[in-house]
This record gives sequence, C-alpha cells and structure tokens, in this order.
Amino acid sequence: MFHRRKKEPSSLLPLSDSNSDLEMPMPPSHSSSSLRNSTTSFFSFTLSFKSFVFILSLLLNLYLLLLLWAPSFVPLNPITTPTTTRLSSFTPTTRRHILFAIASSSLSWPRRHPYLRLWYSPNNTRAVAFLDSPPLNNTSFSSLPPVIISGDTSGFPYTFRGGLRSAIRVARVVKEAVDRNESDVRWFVFGDDDTVFFVENVVKVLSKYDHDQWLYVGRNSESYDQNVKYSFEMAFGGGGFAISHSLGRVLSRVLDSCLKRYGHLYGSDSRIYSCVAELGVGLTHEPGFHQLDMRGNLFGLLAAHPLSPLLSLHHLDVVEPLFPNMNKTRALEYLMAAANVDPARILQQTVCYDQSNSLTFSVSWGFAIQLYQGNELLPDLLSLQKTFVPWKRGSKVDANFMFNTRDYHRDPCKRPSVFFFKSVTSDERGIWSSYARHDVENCLESYPLKQLKRIIVFSTKLEPNIQQMKAPRRQCCNVLPSSNESISIHIRQCGMNELIAMRL
Repeated sequence: MFHRRKKEPSSLLPLSDSNSDLEMPMPPSHSSSSLRNSTTSFFSFTLSFKSFVFILSLLLNLYLLLLLWAPSFVPLNPITTPTTTRLSSFTPTTRRHILFAIASSSLSWPRRHPYLRLWYSPNNTRAVAFLDSPPLNNTSFSSLPPVIISGDTSGFPYTFRGGLRSAIRVARVVKEAVDRNESDVRWFVFGDDDTVFFVENVVKVLSKYDHDQWLYVGRNSESYDQNVKYSFEMAFGGGGFAISHSLGRVLSRVLDSCLKRYGHLYGSDSRIYSCVAELGVGLTHEPGFHQLDMRGNLFGLLAAHPLSPLLSLHHLDVVEPLFPNMNKTRALEYLMAAANVDPARILQQTVCYDQSNSLTFSVSWGFAIQLYQGNELLPDLLSLQKTFVPWKRGSKVDANFMFNTRDYHRDPCKRPSVFFFKSVTSDERGIWSSYARHDVENCLESYPLKQLKRIIVFSTKLEPNIQQMKAPRRQCCNVLPSSNESISIHIRQCGMNELIAMRL
C-alpha cells in the first residue's frame, strides 16, 4: 500500500522573494562575498545618481540666472543693428562724415560765392553746389565746392501762383545729393548759397545724435508769422537743416512721388517737410540754425545768442553789416576769424559784474561787449534788443518773434556802451580777444567809465563733450584789476553753487 505524501497547503508557500531567498539553500562558496559586492554597488550607484542630480540642478540654476541677465548684454535687434554698424556708431563724427549740399543758380552764383569761401575749405570740408545751369562767368573754382548741374524737373507740377518753379529743383537737391553714393557720409546738410555755416559747430552738434536713426534736424523761423504761414515743425531751408544718412536713403527713394502730391506748395523746404512727415518723422529742433527772417541790424540777436553753438546765418544779403564801418563780406570775415580760433564759444553770452564800481558786462564772445551802469539782472539781458525789423516789408515793428524781446532805446546816448571785437590771439595758455569802444557822437559824457577804450577777454578754448552739449551751462567771469583805459575779463567755468548775479 502506497502512502501518498500530504501536499502542503498553499498558504504556506513563500509570499515574497525575501522569504524565498531565506528558504533557498546558499551556494556552497562565494555567497556572502557576492552579497557584499552587490550591496556596495547599489550604494555607489545611489551616491553617483545623487551627485548627478545635484550637478544638474546647479547647472540649471546657472542657466536660469544667465537668462535673467542676458537682456542687459544682448542687442535688442541684432538683425537691423549689425556689429559693424554698432561699432561705427562709437567712432567720433568728424568733418569727413558730413556732406554739405548747397542750392544755388547760375544767376546768384557770381555774387554769392564769396559767402561759400568764408566757410568752405577744399582740404577738409565736403560740399557740392547744385546749379540750374553752368555759371555765367569764369569764376575761379579752386576755393569753391564742385558744381553739379541739377536734373530736369519739368515733369513735376507747380501750381503756386506767383511762386518759382525752382523750388522743385532745390527740393530734389536732397535726392541728388544722396544718390551720389559718396562713401562714409553720416549726415547730409542742406542750405542756400547766401548761408554761412560754422562747420566745426555743425560737427559737434550732430555728434549728439545717432546717425543710424531717422533724423531731421533743423529749426523753424524766428518770425512767428512765417511759422504760422508754413509750419512750426518745418526746418526752414535757408537756415540749413541736416538729414541722417539712414533717413536720406529712404527719402531719396520716395521723394519724387511726394513732389507730385505737393505742387500747390510755395517753397522747397515745405516739400521736404511734407515728405519727411509722410515717413512719420518729426523735426529735431536745434536753435543754432538761423533762418534770419528779419531785416536791418542783427546786433540784438548776436549780442544775446541762445545757449547753443552757432551753426548758420542766412539772408545775409538783406541785413546790415555785422560790424560798423565795414562792408558785409569784411564784417563776416571778422566774425569767422574769431570763430576759427574758438568755434564753440562764438557769440556765447557771458555776464559778469563789477560790484565795486556797480557795473554789468554782457559779453558776446567774438562779437561785442555791452557795458551797463548799475546792476542788470541776468534774465533781462538774455532777451533780445529789437534792433531788427520784421521780414515782411510794411509789417508792424512790434511783430511777434519766437523769442523774448526788449526795446532798443531810440536815444543812442541812453544805450549801454558797446565795445566791438577787434582781434584775437592764442597760445598754449589760452585765448585773448580784444574789443574796442564804439563811440557815438555827442554821447561820450553820459557813458560809464568814459575813459575806458578797450576790454581784453581771457578764456581757454571751449571744447564741450557730448554730455555738456546735451546739458549746457552758461559760463561765469571775473572783472580783473585794470588801468583807466583798459579792463580785463576772465571767462571760466562756474562753481557748483555759483550764481550769475551781483552780490548785494
């Protein structure tokens, strides 16, 4: 009889691998060693994985920090602002970066080219003159800009009654100057043949701006009525205006289509303004450009020039000579002689006080000094004396201008004593400019310090950097001990808390 072995109940079967391992017999050899090795490998793997996670987390945090700081270092628009362009923006703007384009004609060229000789130099100034046809006489061109004959404009409409079609040709000077494709031009400056430019100051002022941006830089008229008639936001062309090379390229492509829409306008500058406005660009105002929509004596304007470099003077044919007892050309040569020595300081107004003698000196460097008896407050001296009359003949003498004015006394004997610029010298120590008294008949007895014949002004060359150009500050001066016939004035930087006023 066979006896069957009783089967174990299923509940007694192993429930886990661990229990199963305990039940299974151990290998006869290396069993304990294998267990130790597998345990060691497991812990090594665990430590390595934790180290990997830690390093990965650290790298991720560093990457996030870089992303947070990256906008401060990465260009916002690397496509439209390539590396070469950005590097060129940091190089200083010089004369060679500016091309002057002058509008003239065969009729006006013979009598106005002396103005161009005052500021143009074939060695260091880039300029071209656009004429309607070759000059009528054999003018010597050696010291004048090259002459370009303008293209035909007969296909463009002009409907302004009483106007001149030449306005279209002059407006197209902008396109013709840009289309010359001259190398390394950052700015195009446009003006008339009766405009005198102060080139070094133009360079300094335009250096404030980024020539890679679309910029239209100039100034409206000094006459309120002229601005009402045309626009307060238009750069008046005779006074000169500048267009950046980037805007110039675009304007050149669209100008002809614009000219067809504006046949009803009077002048060339109105057409340029309209086309620039259609491109969405506004005027950047620079007070140093002078349209000079006025007639007569410019003394009041030049003796209280704005705190800004002198850039241009226009309409010189219709104003009196800038200095007494000279013709217009000779007077301009005098002004340019001072400007060539210290261009940034020319016409800059400085006021200083001689408290011991109760005298006020208003210095317009390179032009004139006014001597007042008593204490004249600075704000009063900053307003312009109305020595000039409105541009439009027959207008009221008290017509509105775009600046503060004050009366110019009818009686010459009740005006301040005036000393006009005579000479300038310079060396490594500084600059000395001399001003001689301008006597008026029968008034000598009423003048303060009637024995005073000459004033000497000492200064160092004014070389403002871009930051000073953006935030200019008027300079101060001291009246120095002097002789009976001569007084010396020292112009200098103002102290931190110094006021331009007479101490009472």
